[in-house]
Amino acid sequence: MRVGVYVDAYNVYYGGRGMCGRGTAGWRWLDVRGLATTLVAQRTDWPGATVERIIYCTARIDASTNASGHRDQDIYLKALSASGSVDHIEYGKYAYRVKQAPLAIKDQRGRPQLVAPQWPIVVQSGGVPCTNAVFMVSYANREEKGSDVNVASHLLLDILTGAVDAAIVISNDSDLSFPLREARNRVPVGLINPSRNHLAGDLRGAPSDGVGRHWWRPLTPTDFTSHQLSDPVQKYARPQDW
Repeated sequence: MRVGVYVDAYNVYYGGRGMCGRGTAGWRWLDVRGLATTLVAQRTDWPGATVERIIYCTARIDASTNASGHRDQDIYLKALSASGSVDHIEYGKYAYRVKQAPLAIKDQRGRPQLVAPQWPIVVQSGGVPCTNAVFMVSYANREEKGSDVNVASHLLLDILTGAVDAAIVISNDSDLSFPLREARNRVPVGLINPSRNHLAGDLRGAPSDGVGRHWWRPLTPTDFTSHQLSDPVQKYARPQDW
């Protein structure tokens, strides 16, 4: 059984950061092939399965706004390719825009709650307080675009062309609901949740859907720390504090 692995890189990064800690070293230098090989080996219901190809979907950090982040990411991407930890890197892009939105805070369940006017900042009209006024803010928004589409495209192309017999998708992006559902109709699929959040409801299904033998698994901090690239990888050394 030839397994294709499709990685939403930013989903993995932010998931690892949430579980392991932003200031903690030892998890970012992730060996994607080593992790995928372990995930496949743990499946007794996928006998004879081997990792055929790994597609890593990401976007390059803009050096003009984050020079150190761009440098560290560039080293890591080169190390992934040089080590053979991934077979192909598919690039999306960052979109930089000025957006407007109502000012809000989180409620007890983490949901947005609009900020109401109150002293020392109030809104009046004709000397009368407007208790239902909404504060609007303008903010700079940096958003990674394209990784989910690239994951879905490579996943379905490989399945429909017969390049793989099974698939592993590493993401918790609910936008992948439709391509995952279609993929499960054709090949066994393993879905890996790389974050500490609950699996997105739209990504759920049943092991018997479609052709069957599907499975779901969350990543753990140990999955990150126990699957690290060698240091250095050829001429590429792990960035400091990674």
